[in-house]
Amino acid sequence: MSKVYLIGAGPGDPGLLTIKAERALKKADVVMYDRLVSAEVLLLANPEAELIYVGKREGEQEATQQVIFDLMLGFARAGKTVARLKGGDACVFGRGGEEWRLLARHGIEVETIPGVSSALAAPALAGVPLTYRGLSRGFAVVTGHSCSAIRWADYARVDTLVILMGVKERAAIAGELIRVGRPASDPAVFIERATTAEERVIETTLGEVAAGRVDVESPAVFVMGAVAGLRAELAAVVREEAAA
Repeated sequence: MSKVYLIGAGPGDPGLLTIKAERALKKADVVMYDRLVSAEVLLLANPEAELIYVGKREGEQEATQQVIFDLMLGFARAGKTVARLKGGDACVFGRGGEEWRLLARHGIEVETIPGVSSALAAPALAGVPLTYRGLSRGFAVVTGHSCSAIRWADYARVDTLVILMGVKERAAIAGELIRVGRPASDPAVFIERATTAEERVIETTLGEVAAGRVDVESPAVFVMGAVAGLRAELAAVVREEAAA
């Protein structure tokens, strides 16, 4: 038996990878990585490691997850040091807990190395603080998958709401939140491909999203609340530096 490192790769910028994560990547025999792990992060891995892409496609998530389980068990039993590399933080909507549990049940040592979740990094770097005195006393992070299965009334009055994987159902999510009491005038921001050279930020309102008037591509972080209205001021300096 060997060891599996469950590593959060962060949102994309290799500079946001933790030192501990980089050290684990450099000693891994096998690196199993997801769709949102950037090429720049992979360059930090042991050059002799076997790199295996295990990203999921729509409609094949469960089958791919079973393949991931089997590969991790097989490599660990063969005495390999495995780096299981996931975008953001492995235990924030990354099914890291499920993989950890499976390995633990088979007596395989697991070390979890937290990563910077896009739920935190994307808004902050785009000029949207998740909390702000007088505007937001707290925030919630919710998955946008299976919109109809979520009790949106539980989140309608959260000061700042962050939705991951919500691009596809964005209009339905926004419409449901408005229906249960969140104001249509609520400022909202989408951050596409956060921390990468292709990053794009779309400032809008919840009502515009519900009406289907916001063009955005996945992956993107969807943030709403009064703090989203701060971006025009906070990101102004960043925009000026970029233009100079």
